[in-house]
Formats: sequence, C-alpha cells, structure tokens
Amino acid sequence: MKKELSGWYSPALEKDMPIVSYGDYGFALLLVPTAAADYLEYERFLLIDALQPYIDSGKVKVFSVNSINNESWLNNEMAGEHKAIRQNQFNQYIFNEVIPFIKVHTSAETPVITCGASFGALHSMNLFLKRPDIINGVIAMSGVYDLTEYSKGYWDDQVYFNSPMHYVPKLTDDWYLDNIRKSNHIHILSGSGSYEDPDASRKFAGELYNKGINYELDIWGEDMTHDWPTWRAMLPFYIESRF
Repeated sequence: MKKELSGWYSPALEKDMPIVSYGDYGFALLLVPTAAADYLEYERFLLIDALQPYIDSGKVKVFSVNSINNESWLNNEMAGEHKAIRQNQFNQYIFNEVIPFIKVHTSAETPVITCGASFGALHSMNLFLKRPDIINGVIAMSGVYDLTEYSKGYWDDQVYFNSPMHYVPKLTDDWYLDNIRKSNHIHILSGSGSYEDPDASRKFAGELYNKGINYELDIWGEDMTHDWPTWRAMLPFYIESRF
C-alpha cells in the first residue's frame, strides 16, 4: 500500500498541518479524526489496514488530516467565542487548502467523501453540508450532530452554524438544498452498544427527511460499541457495498 506524508503551513490555521494519503486511485475519502487526535489516528487503530484491499485495488484513495478539537471545543481553558473562531478556521482550512490538495493529487473530477467517527462524524457531516459543491458525500459513524454536546453551554451564531442538528431544520436556501440533494452518499451509521447514541442518528436523519434529502440510516446491533472494532467493521463494509 502506497503511503505519502505531506503538509504545509496553513494560512487559515496559522500553523503547520500535516496530511497523509494512502493509495493511488479511486474516489477520495477524507478522514477527520475522532476527538483531539492526529492525522495518523486511523492508521494506529488499524482502520487503514481494514481498508487496504480497497486502497490496493484502486477503489479508494484515503486522505487523513489533523484534528484541531484540542484548540477549540475540547479546550476547557479557551473562551467559547474563541473555540467557535477556531472551528471556522478549520472549516476554511479544509475547503480552501485540503480539498484543492486532494484535487491536485487525484483529478478535478474525483469525488470527495468526508468521513469520521464520533466527534469526527459531526465534523464530516458539517463540512459536507456547508460545501456540497466541492464535497460529494459523507460517511458519518457513531456521531452526535448537535454541537452543544461539546460547547459546554456556550451558544452563539457560530455554534448554531456549525451544529447540523440546529441549522438543517431551518435551512431554506435552494442553492444548499439542491446541491445537498444531488448526493447519493449521505450515510449515517451507528451501533447500539455501549456508549453509542443511535437515537442521535435517528433524530438527525429525521431532519434530513423533512428537507427532502436522501440519506441512508443504518443502525447496527448491540454488539457494536462506541469503539474502533465497530468502525473497522462499518467503513470497509460501506466502501465495498456502496461505492
């Protein structure tokens, strides 16, 4: 399996940001880490190994970036408004730096699918919903799509605009709705075991349904806990069966 390490100084985040890619060809899968982890988290927890057959066969090329959650929502020493600012800077880093990087290292026509587990699921969904013109879909595993679960009581417009559970019900802009509805790859996955919250997935899927947005909701069994074995089972299954 081909692995390439790269990175650059991000103007949006004003820091060096590494990125790793696996493979040569296929649609682009952009992985967002679970919490305060780094760009190699999915490799350390063997999810990349689970995807290797699809990477080696040219079905998918995987990219993984660093999280900045420890500089925003998971930083208890930071004021709420500064957390929101950092979140928006991360969004711009993905939209204006990472997506163009992916296109250069694939092609202009290559579909980009965001993907993440746990907190990474919320970020992956939020990134797709904000820029459905440049991101083609999302695989969200074991997510909670309400940012107030992480904002520790802080609320402002920027929490609202980064919390899919809040802004999707009030979304009326036809440009966004039309572009989101074009996607055939909105996959919302959850287990039912320990520390999973399948009702969060059901509730968010209901808001997509109310907006006429096609999605797939897949709730796995009670043996599927909020942990890596679940995600190592889920993601390869979806890469094989849905793409």
